[in-house]
Amino acid sequence: MAQKVVTIYTDDLTGTESDEASTHTFSLNGVEYEIDLTPDSYDKLDEALRPFIERGRKVGRAKSAGRAQKASTGGPSAEEVRAWARENGYDVNDRGRVPRQIREAFEAAR
Repeated sequence: MAQKVVTIYTDDLTGTESDEASTHTFSLNGVEYEIDLTPDSYDKLDEALRPFIERGRKVGRAKSAGRAQKASTGGPSAEEVRAWARENGYDVNDRGRVPRQIREAFEAAR
């Protein structure tokens, strides 16, 4: 039996499907949030937060602006998985979520 898995990326703010949606994180009052946004929705988030960011005090910085940071579960970063996937012949985007089947293949190879 053949099986086809389709991953559909959706903007969490607008509900629209888009290949350009990518995951963004932010925190407030010690709670970290993650949201999938298209570039237009991300611009809205950035515009809303910009006055607070400009006047706030930094208390720390994630590695490479958060891109190389490991997941909160202590797993590999998306960049590590993408690098492994490319080395092993998988086609993977530079941005957005790494497809589940690629992460599973990465874990199985370890």
